[in-house]
Amino acid sequence: MDPHGVPSAGDWALERSAAIFLQGTKSIEFDECTFERLDGNGLMISGFNRNATIRNSDFSFIGGSAIVAWGYTNETATDPGRPGVALENWPMAGVDGTDGEHPQHTAVISCTAREVGLYEKQSSFFMQAKTSETVLAYNVFFNGPRAGINFNDGFAGGDEVVGNLVFSTCRESGDHGPLNTWDRQPFLTNVRTGQPSMQMQWREIHHNFFIDNYSQQENVDNDDGSGYYYTHDNFLVYGRQGMKNDFGGHDNHHYNNIYAYVDHGLGICEQLDGHEDYFYGNKVVMTGTKVGSFACTGTGRPVIYNNEYYTTTGNVTECGMPLAAWQAQGNDHGSKVKSLPADGMVIQWARFLLDF
Repeated sequence: MDPHGVPSAGDWALERSAAIFLQGTKSIEFDECTFERLDGNGLMISGFNRNATIRNSDFSFIGGSAIVAWGYTNETATDPGRPGVALENWPMAGVDGTDGEHPQHTAVISCTAREVGLYEKQSSFFMQAKTSETVLAYNVFFNGPRAGINFNDGFAGGDEVVGNLVFSTCRESGDHGPLNTWDRQPFLTNVRTGQPSMQMQWREIHHNFFIDNYSQQENVDNDDGSGYYYTHDNFLVYGRQGMKNDFGGHDNHHYNNIYAYVDHGLGICEQLDGHEDYFYGNKVVMTGTKVGSFACTGTGRPVIYNNEYYTTTGNVTECGMPLAAWQAQGNDHGSKVKSLPADGMVIQWARFLLDF
């Protein structure tokens, strides 16, 4: 057993090791590589790395996670991957990520990963902590014990998750789904504005096909303070709810998504004025008859409008009253409720949305 550390304030503990270990690299590329039957992690992108690209590669039967990106925050006097490079703010550590000792602009494109987490159950197809501006595009991930994609913190941001197919996750644990995020501590980085800021740049999750066929919670699980997410134009199948934000989560925008066969549309916490969640332009095919759970009075309420709700009865309630009555009080403008569509119609919507 290699020594484990806590990458950041998510739930993870992790060993900083893998079959292939990168630290102090620029523009390294893996193309058409096979990672198979490895006892630990497949690929570790540790500390300072720029523009690492993994494309057209396959990961299977992996003991830990397929790919991990894990940075530092002024934790050492010199760069662990570039001997002699002094770090100005050492030993401040903690939240300061302005020294750039973390992976930036990592791209994972057109890869497959399956049967991961054979020994380490807190594992994912891709996991990042103290890492910024990652692109996960057009991958197929399935058969893992925990969330398929994990953002362990709100460090820096600027990440994009686009065009992925993820299913059969959380097969050996509850909670989560294809994608999970946490944001339990602030970090100081330069990504959002070019100047030091405690707010991360927006992350974008779009045009993905996620199926929450094991955990039955939600496809995009924005946990514990997660904020600054644009989640749009996705086909999200199954789960207890479409949108989630809890424990101080904020600035979470879900729009133009198709939620297929969920109990309700959203379950979120209260927000502060100016940091409200948004839920609009979505198609919500529901097994229940309630729009969801959220603050119905007071300040910081979510902004909800122009959705289509589909139920077995052709009726839906919102904040304890029929939709029409709730709208008559000036809420949820433009939304409509209809009876459940045929399954073929839902698939047709998805084909048009995702262009397949």
